[in-house]
Amino acid sequence: MYFDITPNNEFIKTEKVPGPTKEEIRALVISKVKLTDEDVVVDVGCGTGGLTLEFAKRAKKIYSIDMNPDAIKTTRANLEKFGLQNKVELIEDEGLKALDHIEDFTKLMIGGSGGNLDNIIETGYLKLPIGGRIVITSIVLETATDSVHMLKELGAEPEVVNISVSKGTLLDRGVMMKALNPITIVSARKI
Repeated sequence: MYFDITPNNEFIKTEKVPGPTKEEIRALVISKVKLTDEDVVVDVGCGTGGLTLEFAKRAKKIYSIDMNPDAIKTTRANLEKFGLQNKVELIEDEGLKALDHIEDFTKLMIGGSGGNLDNIIETGYLKLPIGGRIVITSIVLETATDSVHMLKELGAEPEVVNISVSKGTLLDRGVMMKALNPITIVSARKI
């Protein structure tokens, strides 16, 4: 299956907001989320909106949450740049608080938790319908470990993938590979 993933250099970026999630990671996350055009996605910790943008290309509706006003502003700018703002509701709030007010979603993406990971996973997982999916991305091993433990506590069977991507830089005499930060992706289907 071909994924039309937006190249990293096409995103509006700012020094105040990390991201976007790198292109190769976004492709793998899209694969793990298993999106359909009928899905409603909650994206907690949207940053610059890299994943929100990819979800908006494929899903029915997205709730994109971040407590950083600069993140919301940057995500809005990226959505407008690609004409996808009508499919996304941007919410400037803490993830758990915002999640408490959202009903009827089928996929949950957690890219940032503001230190409230366990509660966001538990609340989101319990609100998912049977068959719904949860995906957590992590640059910190403890976040991945905590995610696995919490999902197992909730009765899920988490899958863990760690991905290391190196990008080629063209030099006069060849290509030098530069490693990007490894990312751990934890995903589960609600059973």
